[in-house]
Amino acid sequence: MSRAVILTVLLVGLVVFGTSSPAWAAQLDARINPNADESPFSMHYLKTVFIEYPNGGQLFDELQGKEWTVSGVADSSNPGVRELMNKLNQKLSDDGSHAKISDLNVAYEFFLKGRNINTSIDYKVLLEGTLSGYVITQDSQRSLVDLGWRGMTVNDEINIDGVEINIPINMLRDQEPEVFNVISGTEAEEVLHRPVINADFILEQPITNWHFLFDPTGINVDAGTFGLDESISGFVVSTWTMGESSIREGRQVERVFTAEINADERYVIRSVQSSDTANLSLIGFGALDVLDGLEIAGVTPTTPEGYGTTSTGDFPIFIVYGMAGLAAVAGIAFFFVSSRSLKNEKVGQQGIDPSRLVGYQTSASSGGYQTNRGEAQLKDETDYQQTRSVYEDTAPQETTTPPPTLASREEAACGCAASAEMGSECDCEMQGSCLCDASCGCAAEICKENAQSMS
Repeated sequence: MSRAVILTVLLVGLVVFGTSSPAWAAQLDARINPNADESPFSMHYLKTVFIEYPNGGQLFDELQGKEWTVSGVADSSNPGVRELMNKLNQKLSDDGSHAKISDLNVAYEFFLKGRNINTSIDYKVLLEGTLSGYVITQDSQRSLVDLGWRGMTVNDEINIDGVEINIPINMLRDQEPEVFNVISGTEAEEVLHRPVINADFILEQPITNWHFLFDPTGINVDAGTFGLDESISGFVVSTWTMGESSIREGRQVERVFTAEINADERYVIRSVQSSDTANLSLIGFGALDVLDGLEIAGVTPTTPEGYGTTSTGDFPIFIVYGMAGLAAVAGIAFFFVSSRSLKNEKVGQQGIDPSRLVGYQTSASSGGYQTNRGEAQLKDETDYQQTRSVYEDTAPQETTTPPPTLASREEAACGCAASAEMGSECDCEMQGSCLCDASCGCAAEICKENAQSMS
C-alpha cells in the first residue's frame, strides 16, 4: 500500500470519527484477576443540569440564592441497592456477558446552587463492587476472560431510602415542586429524563480501539522488594485505556443537551455530561479476541516470545506515515510560496533615478585638498520633501567669508594646505619638497627655489 493511500485513509478517518461524539458519560476503573473468583470495580457517573433565567421570572424567584444537598450511601443489604444490582446484571446478560455483579455499594450526592442568572444541579453516583463469573475457560496455559460487562446501564428509576438517583427530573419533582411544574410537559422534561447511570458508550467502543500497554514488573526476580501486590507476583499486567480523543476513538467531549421553555419568561435548560473514560487492568498478558460476538481476552502469565510492541495492531506505523506525509506536504507548500515571493521581489536600481542627479566639485575651498571625489544633488526640486535632509530643520548659521586673494587662489591651485591669510607654512615646507610645478606662487622658500630651477 502506497503512502498516498495510507495518508488518504487517515484523513478520511479523521473527518469521519472526528465529527462523531459519544452518547453518554461514565468513568470505569477495574482490575481483573483471572486467577481469582472475584475482582473489584468502580463506576463513577457525572452530570450537571443548568436552569438559566436571564430575564428573571418565576424560576428566578424560586431558585435565586437557594442551596441544598441530598446525599447518601448504601450497600447490598439495602433493597434499593439489590434492585439496582439485579437490573445491572440483567443488562450485562442482555449484552451477552457471562459476568455478574456479586456485591455493590452505592454513594450518591446531588447539589443545587442558585445564582443570579442560573442555577446548577450536580448529579454524582458512584458504584463500587465486585465482579464474578468473568472467566469463561481456564487451563494450565491460559484463561479466556469475558470483557463484555463494561456497559453498566440502567434506564429505570432507582429508589434508595426514598431518594430517586437515576432520573434527574425526579430530584426537582421531590425537592423543587414549583420548578418541576414549570418544566413538566415541555421539551426540557425529555432532556432531564436521560438517566445518570449509563455506560453504553464504554461498551460500544471496541476495546481493540483502546490504548494498550503491559507492565512486566511483576515477573522480575526482586519485584517483591518494591511492595507489589501479591496478586501480580510472577505476572505481567495488561492495561487498556479509553478516553483520549483520537482517530480511532473519536472526539471525547462533553455532551450537552439543551431545551427552551417559554412560560412567564424565557428559560433555558441545559444538561451537561463529562466525557467517558475507562481504565481496565488485567493480570497477565491479554490478547484480544471475539467469541460469538462477545469481546474476550486470552490471558497468559507472561508475554509471548518475540512480542515487542506496546500498542494494539499496526496503528502507530500508520501515524508515522501520516505525520511524514503531512510534513512533506507542508514542506512543498513552504518552498512553493517562497519561490513565488522571490519571483515577485523587485531587483535593480532603487531610490532616485540617476538621470535626475547632477555632480558638483567638493573640497575646492581655501586650505583644502583638491580631490577627484564629488557629490551629487537633484537637478530640480521635484519631490524635494521626499529626499531632503533632516538636518535642514536646524536654523542656518550665517558666516562672513572675505573674497579670496590672488595669492590664496594660486596657493589653492598648487595644493597648499594652509591659508596664506593665516600666515602659516604650506604643506610643501613641512614635507621639505615642493608639491607644485613652475607656476607655483607659494610664499614658501622651498617652492620659490623649485619654481626658479624649473623655469
